[in-house]
Amino acid sequence: MGLIRSDDIQYKLEEINSILGKKYRLEPPEKKRDWRTYEQEFSRRIKMAMKDLDPLVNQAVSTIRIIKGSGHPHSLSLEQRVKLLLIKQLVGESNRMFANMLDIFSMLSGIDVSYKTIERLYSDNEVIIAIHNLHVLILNGKGVKSSDATGDGTGYSLTVKKNYESHAQKLKDMAKENPDYRKDAKESQSHRKRLFAYSFAIMDLETRLYIALGSSMKSERDAYYRAMNLLSSIGVEMDSIRLDRYYSSPSYMDKLGNTRVYVIPKKNVTLNGSQKWKDTMKDFVENTMPYLEEYHQRSNSESGFAADKKMLGWNIAQRRDDRIESELFCTGVWHNLFNMGRS
Repeated sequence: MGLIRSDDIQYKLEEINSILGKKYRLEPPEKKRDWRTYEQEFSRRIKMAMKDLDPLVNQAVSTIRIIKGSGHPHSLSLEQRVKLLLIKQLVGESNRMFANMLDIFSMLSGIDVSYKTIERLYSDNEVIIAIHNLHVLILNGKGVKSSDATGDGTGYSLTVKKNYESHAQKLKDMAKENPDYRKDAKESQSHRKRLFAYSFAIMDLETRLYIALGSSMKSERDAYYRAMNLLSSIGVEMDSIRLDRYYSSPSYMDKLGNTRVYVIPKKNVTLNGSQKWKDTMKDFVENTMPYLEEYHQRSNSESGFAADKKMLGWNIAQRRDDRIESELFCTGVWHNLFNMGRS
């Protein structure tokens, strides 16, 4: 096939709806999980993560130079604070509950802190820098310098006093009684934005490690840009990336430079755009099945999020935006710690 037209893309989109359905129906059903083997592997990876944690945290904080100010020195060392925050994230209890749990172990750990101390760790700049260093050390330890990657976003529920469903029902009832409810609708939209914290993770397909993470209280798109900014700052190159249909436009693709992008085009797509966009759409039309095989590796992102939420929970307990961001980044670091020991 030579030149392609926008109509060719539309036709191919209609065609693959039926092709994909037949293809995946003919594939053998997925084998049932061997839970005994799964639990053994899971236990092995946790033990390895705990074994690696001490030396990694020590190395992460060793490069940080702290200039002491005029205030009172912190009762805990930076290394203790980093470990405390990560363990708090793993345990998943509230700040107050975790502080009380520490009392039980204080005879062994020598750590005696209040729940306010735990809470402040999420906005402790020294701790945040150390966690960032830890993220980079994990990638360096696995030799991730360039990546064939996949990217996706997800949402984490926030702990809010006001239940959105009851609030939305109240607005519907008000709308029936009063047609002029635009103000209430705006309030509903504003409230809904606070229901979820958005997280975007870019995963290396070979190691299943997150090479970059971003979060936002505004939108998944904002979280995506933050993840990309982090990626550019740590020096990991992307050879290719697989992204959701939302990002299938020349504007997103062109910002990724020489990175090869696999996306499913939108229904109203055209060939207007850069040469890179045209070449990608040409590959989609002419080499559809190999292209889709590459694209569908994006399912690894969904599996990664599912594992994270199963391990660390679906909810975010922090209230301040900066602390929510720290909590989500810690979730990503734990994901990488657990996957360092992947066979």
